[in-house]
Amino acid sequence: MDLFEHQARELFQEHGVLVPRAEVVDSPRAARAAAERLGGRVVVKAQVKTGGRGKAGGVKLAADPAATELTARQLLGMDIKGHTVHRVMVAEPVAVEHEFYVGYVLDRAAGRFMAIVSAEGGMDIEDVAARRPEAVARIAVDPAEGVTEAKAAEIAAAGGLPPETAATIHRLWTVLVAEDALLVEVNPLVLTSDGAIVALDGKVTLDDNARFRQPARGDADDDVARDPLEARAAAAGLNYVKLDGHVGVIGNGAGLVMSTLDVVAGCGARPADFLDIGGGASAQVMADGLSVVLGDPDVRSVLVNVFGGITACDAVADGIVRALDTVTLTKPLVVRLDGNSAARGRAILAELAHPLVHQADTMDGAAARAAELAA
Repeated sequence: MDLFEHQARELFQEHGVLVPRAEVVDSPRAARAAAERLGGRVVVKAQVKTGGRGKAGGVKLAADPAATELTARQLLGMDIKGHTVHRVMVAEPVAVEHEFYVGYVLDRAAGRFMAIVSAEGGMDIEDVAARRPEAVARIAVDPAEGVTEAKAAEIAAAGGLPPETAATIHRLWTVLVAEDALLVEVNPLVLTSDGAIVALDGKVTLDDNARFRQPARGDADDDVARDPLEARAAAAGLNYVKLDGHVGVIGNGAGLVMSTLDVVAGCGARPADFLDIGGGASAQVMADGLSVVLGDPDVRSVLVNVFGGITACDAVADGIVRALDTVTLTKPLVVRLDGNSAARGRAILAELAHPLVHQADTMDGAAARAAELAA
């Protein structure tokens, strides 16, 4: 789960990382009041879960409270890379002497974390990494050993950062471990004119699989900024990701769903979603999943591809029938059932005799039919 900048900075504060004073608001009038409390001259920053805000015009300096109100009015509702700005952060400005980049990211291939640091942080860090890769240091971190104070000093030196950044580098590792994060990034980490090391921005991605260990982070979700279908699916406990195609895809098991996406693409169509009902899904889960997918206006046809194991195919068929009791089916539904109780599941759908429900014997045949119906 990605966090907004203001959520990341709250974690930083809890673990001793210095950040500028700031307030998060959702209206121009509230932005003006925040600027008055922060001294008048402020930085107004759009809160969206994507990078490149500065280049997109989502970070602006305001000279006084009146200018802050006007700036907030411009930013609220703005679209940045497909993300709508619902809130802005009003922060006190900082006198910057030098900008650095510091980040920790999970290196899945190596099975450990990687510290990434550069003495040339800021908006152009991607260009620096592309043009002069030697300016960006990458240091492996053994998760069993972690980042000690000595290791933090080694990381700072490898990136050409001054020794006084080591304490913050160490604290950022504490953030990653304590919060079960997969990514912790500060760009820029700055040296101020009075010698302080301050995180001017922050990006944190938390591990969804560790939520049970982080009950206090339950309020980190943001259903306002979240895709409504993804929020609805999450509320039903479904693994759903919205995609940009027209064939809705439902399957049981991540591997089967991924394979189904590939087969649909191979038939010349684009999947509209990834929805995994899981290995032990009930009829109710199937009904919930179908309801979510049919709620997507981009979907032109739906493909249900289930291999019965723990989830018996007759339970899947019952779920489809139950969903059609509450959802009006206006789009073709192609169903492929195989495995445990497949014959009984097919019979249930045959008895339903719905004109928009089609059955197929193979995954390839089902995908081809769904692609044809979506064309």
